[in-house]
Amino acid sequence: MRASAPSQGRRSAKRPSPSPQPSPQRGEGASADAPASWLHLLGAHLHNLRDVDVAVPLKRLVAVTGVSGSGKSTLARDVLLTNVAAWVGQRATKAGREAMDAGKAPALVGCTGLRGFESIDRVLEVDQTPIGKTPRSCPATYIGFWDTVRKLFADTLEAKARGYGPGRFSFNTSDGRCPSCEGQGVRTIAMSFLPDVKVPCEVCHGARFNPETLAVTWRGKNIGDVLQMEVDEAVEFFASMPAIAHPLQLLKDVGLGYLTLGQPSPTLSGGEAQRIKLVTELSKVRDDVGRRGQKAPHTLYVLDEPTVGLHMQDVEKLIRVLHRLLDGGQSVVVIEHDLDLIAEADWIIDLGPEGGDGGGQLVAAGTPEDVVRAGTHTGQALAPVLSRVTSARLTVSGAWGADRVQ
Repeated sequence: MRASAPSQGRRSAKRPSPSPQPSPQRGEGASADAPASWLHLLGAHLHNLRDVDVAVPLKRLVAVTGVSGSGKSTLARDVLLTNVAAWVGQRATKAGREAMDAGKAPALVGCTGLRGFESIDRVLEVDQTPIGKTPRSCPATYIGFWDTVRKLFADTLEAKARGYGPGRFSFNTSDGRCPSCEGQGVRTIAMSFLPDVKVPCEVCHGARFNPETLAVTWRGKNIGDVLQMEVDEAVEFFASMPAIAHPLQLLKDVGLGYLTLGQPSPTLSGGEAQRIKLVTELSKVRDDVGRRGQKAPHTLYVLDEPTVGLHMQDVEKLIRVLHRLLDGGQSVVVIEHDLDLIAEADWIIDLGPEGGDGGGQLVAAGTPEDVVRAGTHTGQALAPVLSRVTSARLTVSGAWGADRVQ
């Protein structure tokens, strides 16, 4: 477990009540008896899990903790994620709802009961797998604001005079892209007995587009210049275009301001790819009324050790990102060893007491303070971190109060 500097502070005002109501009797499927604010997983027994009952508060940050091999990933991914996704997926279609009404519900995997999922509309695992396998995939295309950039260039007087539409500014179509590298910006050179080498295209010099397309500019920049912009620069450049500036600001907020908009996806690290996926989700989340007069769909996010490979400052940025998801009314479950993120959780599900055959049991559940009092391995490691964070908050609070008195 890793400890670092105190972060921004846990969402203490929104913590769930100290403990949920006792779990309902076990049985397949959902029940209206389950509290709407709690998701109950009953009798989890996959791999080394030993008939575990857990209650997960929704619209909160929940950390699944424990020593290595205690069953964290099995519980959160293989049982919780798998079953909730199956039920939510079937309920999302008319045929699925009719099947459920007829008693043909999804078979439960690794557990005996699942209750309280009715308010969940989507289930998503945010992992560190690549966001794309080709150089044509990049942050701008993955997050989705590149279409808006293309329309922006197509609306210029120069583009209209030339008869160019938005498709002209796509490097996935032959009209506007460089014919030599086919819009990739690089050429691949095969090396005998060695890995292939990628070099900038000698025709477009990495710009990806042909000269005619690059002749169209917006605010002095052509479409190739925009792809080569770093996020930090692009935030200012597109400040007057909220549909583009908003996701760019999110990228900056999660610590990816150094990336270029056209950075090829295969060159991104796992942590960078995961944060780009979170930005994609954040750009969809709104805590206001949407176009159809409804709130954004309630999504359950499951993340497996998102802090792996991150610097302490990046962990703080990740925590802020997770808080923004919660502010949008979403639910977040993280499998985690990082003590700072665990200290920020609203609720902890601690498995153990050991790993392998010595694990698979629920040894503590509650707020970080509850787990510390339980004295588990996680609680013992968390105690000094929680104490330091609490002291830091009291210091800040005292200084703020003295300031007000003056």
